[in-house]
Amino acid sequence: MENQSQSSEQALPQVLINAQYIKDVSFEGPATPQIFGKIKAAPKIDLALDVKVKDLGDIGFEVSLNVNAKALVEDETAFIVELEYAGLFTLKDLHNDEQKEQILLIYCPSLLFPFARRVIADITRDGGYQPLMINPIDFAALYLQQKGKSPQDNN
Repeated sequence: MENQSQSSEQALPQVLINAQYIKDVSFEGPATPQIFGKIKAAPKIDLALDVKVKDLGDIGFEVSLNVNAKALVEDETAFIVELEYAGLFTLKDLHNDEQKEQILLIYCPSLLFPFARRVIADITRDGGYQPLMINPIDFAALYLQQKGKSPQDNN
């Protein structure tokens, strides 16, 4: 019985968040303030999101969320916001590479996303627009979609 309880305890990986930070942020309002007179409805938003992982050796893994959003009003760019928001993570008690990959590409981005979302909302509001509230992201579905497209691409 002792061996079963020990092996079940060993099966639980640990994820430590050492730091969270903005690596890069940019906001452009190329048509401001003239665009304000043209806004009659919610702008069309083109959104792109990417997750990158960098192994930093002894200090852990850097997981970065790259968010790019462009708002269009009548085919004119109202604003462009770009954010690279990252976290430094330490992983312990991992048992295989697949488990590590899933933690780094699903769990860690899920922890970072609410903070990146808030930065985007704040910067668009501070730019004079309604806060851009990005819908929650299903990182597990994105991971599975990526695995289906290119199983050799782990990062």
